[in-house]
Amino acid sequence: MDDEKLKLILAVLGGIVFSLVFVLLAFVLPLQGAPLSEPLQTEQPLQH
Repeated sequence: MDDEKLKLILAVLGGIVFSLVFVLLAFVLPLQGAPLSEPLQTEQPLQH
């Protein structure tokens, strides 16, 4: 019983970790791309 419970707990924790990794990648990657494009848009009118 103990081994089965440990396997179940590890499987649940593993699923949570993998889902959090994918969620973080989904939010972090677009946020990294947006600030790079915004300063370029604000700098171009200042240069002209």
